[in-house]
Amino acid sequence: MTREYTCIICPIGCDMVAEIEDNEMISLTGNNCAKGRSYVQQELTDAMRTLSTSVVVKGGELPVASVRLNRPVPKASLFKVMAEAKKVILLAPVRIGQVALKDVAGTGADLVVSKHVDVIH
Repeated sequence: MTREYTCIICPIGCDMVAEIEDNEMISLTGNNCAKGRSYVQQELTDAMRTLSTSVVVKGGELPVASVRLNRPVPKASLFKVMAEAKKVILLAPVRIGQVALKDVAGTGADLVVSKHVDVIH
């Protein structure tokens, strides 16, 4: 079976075509580097994703703060991660690097603030 992938490892975004048999990659074309091969192999065995979103900030100069996961999580858990992230409400001030939520959805990844939000003056 032939499957198409767009690599998300770097900004080039190589469009690749993989020949797959019994969930194993037989051949790969279109990748500009070895990272493409690793990406497709990862997708076949255990697809992982990172996530960036925003959470509510009460009493802040901005109504939300951007947050991101500190490590990739299984692709299948993204909807659970987003559901938990939607419930987060932080109190200003919030700082870059502050953990907004530990072990999101039991993934072992933390949701970390990536934008300062100061208190309203």
